[in-house]
Amino acid sequence: MIKKYEGEKFDSLKGVYIVDFYADWCGPCRMLGMILEQLENVNILKVNVDEHEDLAKEYKVMSIPYLLLIKDGEVKKELIGFRSKEDLEEEIKSIG
Repeated sequence: MIKKYEGEKFDSLKGVYIVDFYADWCGPCRMLGMILEQLENVNILKVNVDEHEDLAKEYKVMSIPYLLLIKDGEVKKELIGFRSKEDLEEEIKSIG
């Protein structure tokens, strides 16, 4: 399920989430967005860095696309740049 960020606290997220920091003008972000739509059994929370600059600063987002892999409210991994579907599936498996 893909959902737009609406002020959720990441530490209260239950289950497996990918938090996708992106921008509409970012080509690799758009390409990654199409990959994220294909993933199953993971929740995706999209954070537009232009609309949520403070949150991007809080998580030290310096380059996009920037992904946080979260399980039950805990950040397990940070991924920078475009990833294939297979790579993301492996990353998700690795956090359990």
